[in-house]
Amino acid sequence: MKFGIIQFPGSNCDQDAYHALANVLGQPTRYVWHKDSTIGDVDCVVVPGGFSYGDYLRTGAIARFSPAMKAVAAHAQAGGLVIGICNGFQILCEAHLLPGALIRNKGLKFICEHVELRVASTNSPFTNACQLGQMLRVPIAHGEGCYFAEPSVIKQLQDEDRILVRYVNNPNGSVDNIAGVCNEGRNVFGLMPHPERASEAILGSEDGRLIFESLLHTNIHA
Repeated sequence: MKFGIIQFPGSNCDQDAYHALANVLGQPTRYVWHKDSTIGDVDCVVVPGGFSYGDYLRTGAIARFSPAMKAVAAHAQAGGLVIGICNGFQILCEAHLLPGALIRNKGLKFICEHVELRVASTNSPFTNACQLGQMLRVPIAHGEGCYFAEPSVIKQLQDEDRILVRYVNNPNGSVDNIAGVCNEGRNVFGLMPHPERASEAILGSEDGRLIFESLLHTNIHA
């Protein structure tokens, strides 16, 4: 599977994602600069973590207008795979590719620690290598990771089985313990925890590999 990783001014997990995909999983991977108007021949786009444009306006609010994000939106609309991690999740919400918003953590502090996630659905290209209810140990690093959406949106996410991972001990106040959700087409996924930082045992956990390995199990030509 061919991966493209978007790079914004302020991205800081782009190289982590590249290492996990190219070096650990051995997949063709390249960077896509934020000013590029095309993403090229890629199967899955990764919108990585970081502080795009310094988060000067609002997390993800400026990045959503980048030329590359227009190409990402077109890729998603055509059924292409997109995964947004941390700041990438925030950008996907700002770009309305995913519902809801990410707001300040309930404690108003930046949190950097390993957390436990429970797989809430395996019916997606991003979790099909997991077991329903499986526990994953994955790190978080964010100050605005509290997922919020109106009750009607949360109900729709629940009814449509679009909440893919939940926190076990909710660290940031996210509604319904939500750590990651997908779109209606199930081809766009955003999550606050960092699977690329849990791709090798030497990092303290390799549970995050299951997210990327799920993508490799997906028939992109179906």
